[in-house]
Amino acid sequence: MVVWSSGRKLFLAAGVLFVASILFLYELSPLPVSLSTQHLDHALTRSLRHSAISEQSVLDDVALYGQDANLLRSDRPAAYDLSKPSHTFSALLEALDVMQSHFFSVWQGQWPDAIDWTAAVMGTHISATLAAITETWRYSTRRQSRHAHTQENQARENRINRYFTQITSFYFGENAFSLRTQAYDDMLWVVLGWLESIKFINLHSKLHYTPSTNPDRDVKALRDNSSVWYACQFIPQFAHRARLFYDLASKGWDTSLCGGGMVWNPYLAPYKNAITNQLFISASIGMYLYFPGDHISSPFSIKNPVRQSTGLPPAKAHDAQYLENAVEAYQWLKTSGMTNEKGLYVDGFHIKGWKGGKNGSTGTGKCDVRDNMVYTYNQGVILSGLRGLWEATGSKDYLEDGHKLIRNVIAATGWDTRGTRWRWQWSGLGRNGVMEEACDSLGTCSQNGHTFKGIFFHHLTLFCSPLPQTAFVEGSFKTFGADRHLSSWHERQCIEYEPWLRHNAEAAYVTRDDEGEFGTWWGIPGTNRRPDEHEMTHEEGFGLPSDEATDYRNQGVPIDEVWRLPEDQSWQQNQLDDNDSTPVKQKQNIDENLSRDTIWDPNNRGRGRTVETQSGGLAILRALWHIVDLER
Repeated sequence: MVVWSSGRKLFLAAGVLFVASILFLYELSPLPVSLSTQHLDHALTRSLRHSAISEQSVLDDVALYGQDANLLRSDRPAAYDLSKPSHTFSALLEALDVMQSHFFSVWQGQWPDAIDWTAAVMGTHISATLAAITETWRYSTRRQSRHAHTQENQARENRINRYFTQITSFYFGENAFSLRTQAYDDMLWVVLGWLESIKFINLHSKLHYTPSTNPDRDVKALRDNSSVWYACQFIPQFAHRARLFYDLASKGWDTSLCGGGMVWNPYLAPYKNAITNQLFISASIGMYLYFPGDHISSPFSIKNPVRQSTGLPPAKAHDAQYLENAVEAYQWLKTSGMTNEKGLYVDGFHIKGWKGGKNGSTGTGKCDVRDNMVYTYNQGVILSGLRGLWEATGSKDYLEDGHKLIRNVIAATGWDTRGTRWRWQWSGLGRNGVMEEACDSLGTCSQNGHTFKGIFFHHLTLFCSPLPQTAFVEGSFKTFGADRHLSSWHERQCIEYEPWLRHNAEAAYVTRDDEGEFGTWWGIPGTNRRPDEHEMTHEEGFGLPSDEATDYRNQGVPIDEVWRLPEDQSWQQNQLDDNDSTPVKQKQNIDENLSRDTIWDPNNRGRGRTVETQSGGLAILRALWHIVDLER
């Protein structure tokens, strides 16, 4: 993962030469994204955001909500009461509108301030939110008059199509060539993103159109059939990209060390971490369940042994190899010892004594040097994988493992100590019952850390979706359905998370600024005020997370022989990363901020509010809506 930092400083230049150079690059640059055009376009987009959404979106909302639509649009963001289910959905729509109108550039097909892997996650959030919206409107149409039903259909399709066309724009704006040369986890985010888009297309088509019988093979028939949603024509392209990146990432599976598991990054010393393995599990089972096959032969430089020619061979849908990969990978992860005493996944393992180079050694060959850093997203991605493994195998064990992990997460946010004098103490994954990244309170989160909580809640939502009650069999492909007892058990478990979900949604919601943008630190005791004296005391109050682990996702990969390959000589020269900072300095900074006798917005520190922090707000609102409020 790459954190852009020093490049941003180029924009301190001012005056006519600055503007002229920007315009010059705007006209001449053939690239979809450049630093100069990114920031110019981003500034223009933000300055025009109210006019961009204040006309058609208002009409859409009036058609959907009548007088309640007045709450959705104003000069300032509405303040919804998230204890009311209808308000949760309204807040979700507003969070989506803000995310896309403030941060997405249509002409670039990008979120210009995102980095490659976080952009893939942003696309995943948009597709998943559109799926939640289309499901919601399925319920609402049952209660509408014929006239209102027609208005609602028009408003629904306008909103759905507006944001889906941005997803298709992102297909071309995504930096796919760069991602092919990055770490294996970066590649797997791409797989999950385009599978999510395929799932949304199929869902929306099923609910509101006549589904295409085989859109990936009969594109002409699709074009000629007006009853089929036009978006189905993009399924082959989306599937092709998912397949390419899955095949590339699969090269990271390694049995020479630790008896298996995915290596994180081929350009560093071998490190087998939680996120890459969880992504491989979720991507593998996702490919088994949702991949429709691929008949696009590009890239043509690859030798095709089947056709004795160049180009990729066809890939069949629901290949059993995907399921085998998911089962094997989860078995390895579960027995790897990658969970701590709280039942949370730590970050990963190095190999003791490993040394690369000409005279290198595999050392012990075992995963025996554990990095105990805990991130929120390491508790989330596995959840969608476990849900998919149940559906593909029928084994309840996968669901039980998922619910156990969720309960461990809730406990680690300090849920049991909320409201007590110890509520602000660090509990392992938050405080006062609110999920928190270790970097949130310090104001030192990178784009990586800003993205993590949203990822957790996205995969929690997938895990808690109602279980299908009918099995599906097509040739060798089979999925399982849940009987009434299992279905009710799973639903009850998920409903029990309601108080915690609503508590976190409300905590996230109050971090919005005057423009409706979410902050990253949800756990602060009240927005825009300085914490009380007792809340600032480290002994009994704002206890900071442990410094014993390596926060490389936010501070950069350490430059030493543990992390770096021998050919990377920079660690031997004791050079420092741009993102490095010491824990002592961080503690001093947080104390200084907490002590200021001014109105204090902690979410303006560091990178401030970003598309990644906005996606976190979007994800927690969607989780609350989809898991708890949808059918109320």
